[in-house]
Amino acid sequence: MTAGATSSRPSADRPAFWSHRWLLLSLVQRELRNRYAGTAGGLVWALLHPMLMLGIYAVVFQWVFQVRVPDAPAGQPYLLSVALTLWPWLAFSEALLRGSMAVQQHSALVKKVSFPNELLVYSSVCASLAVHAAGYLLVLLLLTLWGLDVHWQAWPVWLWAWGVLGLAALGLALILGALQVFLRDVEQLLGQCLTLFFYATPIIYPMALVPPALRQVMRANPLAHVLEAVRQTGLGQGWPSVAVWLGAPLAGALLCWAGHVWFRRLSPHFEDQL
Repeated sequence: MTAGATSSRPSADRPAFWSHRWLLLSLVQRELRNRYAGTAGGLVWALLHPMLMLGIYAVVFQWVFQVRVPDAPAGQPYLLSVALTLWPWLAFSEALLRGSMAVQQHSALVKKVSFPNELLVYSSVCASLAVHAAGYLLVLLLLTLWGLDVHWQAWPVWLWAWGVLGLAALGLALILGALQVFLRDVEQLLGQCLTLFFYATPIIYPMALVPPALRQVMRANPLAHVLEAVRQTGLGQGWPSVAVWLGAPLAGALLCWAGHVWFRRLSPHFEDQL
């Protein structure tokens, strides 16, 4: 084992993100700059794809199939229901995809420089969440100016949901990012799994439209409870239960902790595999 690989592990007394917080900030800034380097639109491209998706879903479901959200206030369009949940999902999925590929994509840096390798995963996840959070606020503001009744009083729930999704994305990205170094099929499998979970999560439809027999199965998906809470509060349909309010952050924190344990066990062997 090389000296660089040994020293890349963080000290046991302080987390790597705190001990190397200035390095992490630099990596996040670098990630944001490189992501849109050389493009004329810059951050506009981060908004264009979700906006197109939102427009397609609005045309197909709101105007063609004329879907209505159960228990929503009169005149509340389907478009707002989708907008409330689509952006958090896109933030989660992109953070997970980019975070799980971060070590592999920066293999030259890992082999040349001694630093906690998990910072690469942190920076990818943080950059993705930051970009989509900005887009989320912008879209909700535009929908409000358009005349839709966005319940901005729900901002504590939105902040809570982004925190939970960020913890979940980070934990899974640490697990899969370490595994990707040894098993290169992770990227392909993850893309297929995210597509499956997109339709198995109440994003483009509310849970109330799911048949009761299938609804219990879908509630086994932890993301369903988080995104349903975002939708319900954003539409003024109530607040999440205490079990969801407290249980979701705990589950996210446990997943994040497990990801760190897994990553630190495998990180000393990265240089031999990259």
